[in-house]
Amino acid sequence: MSETTSTNEENKLPLNGRRAIPPNYSNDEENEVPEMQAFGVIPRGFNPRDYLRVVDIYMFKEPQEINKQEHHTDKYYNPKLIVRRGQAFQVQIDFNRPYQPQSDQFWLEFLMGRYPQQNKGTYIPIPVGGALKPGQWGAKVIHRENNSIRLSIMSSATCIIGKFRLYVAVLTPYGILRTRRNSATDTYILFNPWCQLDAVYLDDEKEREEYVLNDVGIVFHGNAEDIKSRSWSYGQFEENVLDACLFLMDKAELELSGRGNPIKICRVASAVINSRDDDGVIAGSWNNSYDYGVAPSAWTGSVDILLEYYSSKQPVRYGQCWVFAGVFNTFLRCLGIPARVITNYSSAHDNNANLRMDFFLDDDGKVDTRLTKDSVWNYHCWNEAWMTRPDLPVGFGGWQVVDGTPQETSDGMYRCGPASVQAIKHGHVCFQFDAPFVYAEVNSDIFYTRMEKNGTQVVENIDTSRIGQLIVTKEVGGDGMMDITEEYKFREGSDEERLALETAVMYGVKKQSIQDTTYQPQTDVDMDFQAQKAVLGNDFKVTITFRNKSRNSYTATTYFSGNIVFYTGVPKSEFKKHSFSAKLEPSSSSSFDVVIKSSEYMRDLLEQASFHFFVTARINETGKILAVQKAVMLEIPTLRIKTKGELVAGKEMSVIVEFTNPLKQTLENVTLRLEGPGMLRTIKKQFGRILMNSTLTWEVKFTPMRAGLRKLIASLNSDALRHVYGELNVQIQKP
Repeated sequence: MSETTSTNEENKLPLNGRRAIPPNYSNDEENEVPEMQAFGVIPRGFNPRDYLRVVDIYMFKEPQEINKQEHHTDKYYNPKLIVRRGQAFQVQIDFNRPYQPQSDQFWLEFLMGRYPQQNKGTYIPIPVGGALKPGQWGAKVIHRENNSIRLSIMSSATCIIGKFRLYVAVLTPYGILRTRRNSATDTYILFNPWCQLDAVYLDDEKEREEYVLNDVGIVFHGNAEDIKSRSWSYGQFEENVLDACLFLMDKAELELSGRGNPIKICRVASAVINSRDDDGVIAGSWNNSYDYGVAPSAWTGSVDILLEYYSSKQPVRYGQCWVFAGVFNTFLRCLGIPARVITNYSSAHDNNANLRMDFFLDDDGKVDTRLTKDSVWNYHCWNEAWMTRPDLPVGFGGWQVVDGTPQETSDGMYRCGPASVQAIKHGHVCFQFDAPFVYAEVNSDIFYTRMEKNGTQVVENIDTSRIGQLIVTKEVGGDGMMDITEEYKFREGSDEERLALETAVMYGVKKQSIQDTTYQPQTDVDMDFQAQKAVLGNDFKVTITFRNKSRNSYTATTYFSGNIVFYTGVPKSEFKKHSFSAKLEPSSSSSFDVVIKSSEYMRDLLEQASFHFFVTARINETGKILAVQKAVMLEIPTLRIKTKGELVAGKEMSVIVEFTNPLKQTLENVTLRLEGPGMLRTIKKQFGRILMNSTLTWEVKFTPMRAGLRKLIASLNSDALRHVYGELNVQIQKP
């Protein structure tokens, strides 16, 4: 076939002087392929029926058949053939007569996009030959019977991923005869973590099952002292999700020829997952107001978001970091790139990558909210994707940080990564992409700085261990938590950590030395802060403890400030102010309690029920200031889920969701969502209100179609209460 087949319509395309053909961005667009491509004038007696002719093509594309089984694609709810690159698959061709290899010549053609070209990998002719070579395009006959042959086809381990159109071409003396366009033979080719020659090869079968094939995950949130978790349905195998994920690359205008490279795909996807500069998938909102959209906490998974975007082509409202990370994870796993969601507790949102978060204090030692611009997120979620990095020196492949949450621009767009985790750990932040930003997120120090009247900055305290204090992901094969902090950083205070920091500074991360400012830490008095386990709607107490290690008596003027904050650490309102004088006896400890009443915080409470407490104390005799801050999360009630009836594939069953309102107020505008990946598409129901102490019950009947262990995930959303979840594992039996 000539590589591009022009039609009159295509000749009229508005081209510019730089390109012979327009850019090839769309996997969906097609060119016209002639069924008879003549070599010249066709003689009068020519009849195509006299030659070898294709009657039918059988793709072995059912979930139980060989191709989808061997390529681990049997879970996709998609009627077409889905295979992974660099691995052989089988196709049967029925001809109008027996195939004679000595005289008959035919080949296969895979095409993608509107302007297929062989040198771009979008037109792939595959001659039928002898032995297949690993990781290279080829086809050989493995079985012949009557008019049928069965072919084994090997795809290249570097071929572009997406949806290809398949044609069979037969050579005749007067031209090439081709099969008619038939969408039933379209073939999706994906990344292959099972193939050693693929850039995303992962050598551990349990990890492949987790990071590619698991369609449910756990998102960790809360804070490092009070870790909370919730399930998230990735749903990468659900109907139309694969097409939606391929559309994202069209939307990002990634050239088809670049779609075999996981680095490029991750880079453009981290921009198109958010809507900031390209009308991407999710519109972020951090202001607790979600008019004309869905509150971020109400989503139970990625499928609804991706399918809504695929059909409307408009950003879906609204998301926050775990929603961006959940949808990004679906995209990566769906295309075959191993991926996982990461939570970094106490994540520095550092606006200029100088490894320093400044909290300014006034003369009394209270935090000056006017001057303090940096924020510490209680937690921040991003993704890691597994791939080789041939663009970097040896040793920096493996897990790469990619982040779809719009925080800072990178090369002019809101995106982040891929940045090598190994490079971040060792301080080699010169390697692309965005490593300094991620390094600062996990390694910054907190400076408590007092501004003198003459403008001098006096550093009162430096906290070197709070930022990035815990980095976690879901464990392989279970719902527990895996601590991966040591994959990002060496132990605090170790020689290796200091060397990594020096390396990062050498490569351009700005680190202000303490010599730039006056810093004389208070060494003979320690201050600590503990909060009682707090339940939403109840009173609780916090305890401030001083330890005087000296032989002197001191008095400490102490300021306590309680703030209601967004989970990003940005304060909404101060709801509690308290000051007291503490007498500190020599060589002893003293504790002071502060009671927090529910009436003080309930009116202004934000959806993640998150507080931020600042305690500063001035030692009157020395003038030194102690400072400590702590995030506290309230316990939010959960949904109860139970099943009724037999749990058998093909039989109707019932799920009952219950919730009791624990607040001293009526809940208004209540919405419940329920989904079960691979079992039940998301359904939602609106309830007007739930009175104080009353219980809501919702029964849903449905018929699960597949046997196996499944998970039901539910969420409740209302004006006054959000982040209410419930989940239940169910074992669906075979009939």
